[in-house]
Amino acid sequence: MDAATATFHDLRPRLQGIAYRMLGSVSESEDIVQDVWLRWNGADKDVVDNTEAWLVATTTRISIDRLRSAKARREQYVGIWLPEPVLTEWPATPEDMEELSNEVSVAFLIVLERLSPEARAAFLLREVFDVDYGEVAEALGKSEAACRQIVHRAKVQLRQERPQRAVPGEAHQKLMRRFAEALAQGDFAGMKSMLADTAELLGDGGGRVASFPRPMVGGQRIAQLLFAASLRYKDVLRVEVAMINGQYAVLRYINGELESVQSCESDGERITRIHVQRNPEKLARLVAAIAERRRLQS
Repeated sequence: MDAATATFHDLRPRLQGIAYRMLGSVSESEDIVQDVWLRWNGADKDVVDNTEAWLVATTTRISIDRLRSAKARREQYVGIWLPEPVLTEWPATPEDMEELSNEVSVAFLIVLERLSPEARAAFLLREVFDVDYGEVAEALGKSEAACRQIVHRAKVQLRQERPQRAVPGEAHQKLMRRFAEALAQGDFAGMKSMLADTAELLGDGGGRVASFPRPMVGGQRIAQLLFAASLRYKDVLRVEVAMINGQYAVLRYINGELESVQSCESDGERITRIHVQRNPEKLARLVAAIAERRRLQS
């Protein structure tokens, strides 16, 4: 492996992370990184002063272009669009867990959808990947002053959209384990007690499996829906907890097949929102990742 290839290989996780947070799609982020690799192979390495900056800038520009196209496609998406879930490592400390959750949670990615492609890129590079403003400006083709203003406006906008009170990871973990147990046992009272009265459920079926075209609102209504599923699939239902997008989430299996991933937001005591990913295309890579992890652990 030559030096240029080795450098790209070392930086690939960082580039993948940028692209995934830009698009919310593992498949699209993989395509972007592959495109960057092809461009890197064809680049004149002698005129590249900073390899990492070049690769990050190229990834960012391609991601911005892809996101513009993706936004147009998502306007035609059947039902509610939710990000593709990814299996993440169990953080070593509670602090690591909270940091990871803040950077890649499903709720965070959904809020990022409010930003324009350039604002999303500038915010992510600066606030998540700690890229200095000089490199952000180079990646976006703007002045440093303009990028500072873009990031400032993005932070203000996201602050209005995101919960004001951070929930400790340990509290969220305990709530998710209790919720998973209630789902597995078909405990209607338990489910209802863990759902806020104003809780919302958003489901993504992608037009391939049944889902709700609009958010379902109301803790009791959501509990009734989940309880009905527990009764219907009682003998073939399995519920697990896994680290998805940096947070504990509920995996629901029916007849041994992953049917949905339920990523939840909470106030530490009750669940305020559930994002249910049911689109089989968006679950396929997660299924493969889980199988590979189990193989390595066996």
